[in-house]
Amino acid sequence: MTVQTTAQPTAPETARTTGPRKPAPASTTLSDGVPGTAEPAATRGRTSIADVVVVKIAGMAAREIPGVHDMGGGLSRTLGAVRDRVPGGRPNVGRGVKVEVGERQTAIDLDLVVEYGVAITEVAHDVRENVIAAVERITGLEVVEVNVTVNDIHLPEDEDTATAVDVRVE
Repeated sequence: MTVQTTAQPTAPETARTTGPRKPAPASTTLSDGVPGTAEPAATRGRTSIADVVVVKIAGMAAREIPGVHDMGGGLSRTLGAVRDRVPGGRPNVGRGVKVEVGERQTAIDLDLVVEYGVAITEVAHDVRENVIAAVERITGLEVVEVNVTVNDIHLPEDEDTATAVDVRVE
């Protein structure tokens, strides 16, 4: 619908005007018209996805797989453990994830710590599939590669040692 507003012409001036002129009242007419553009709304603009968005999605998807104990390298995990113990500290879901994001594609590198006894190649395969599915479904970006590096393996006695230290330091 098109809205058209026109002003009525003012009264003709006489040779002598003694006061300010008053404009005539405006009138509005409505008519059916064409929308602002023929393009659909979905194509009128650009969507960009920040690296941190892909990092968080990939981190969450990788942690969902059984056999993944933690993510990140040694120093990253140590700093993460300190952050997790600080009151008000939040776990970093992006720890151990590096991404490169383009306009339509992304590449992801993951650093994992797996549980002792699991088949590492199967865990890596499952992580790769889950990360690709999650990132492509949520962002619409094409995942060109997911590189998985297993930095460490979590041994069952590692858990007992950590608990003993915590109890001793009460």
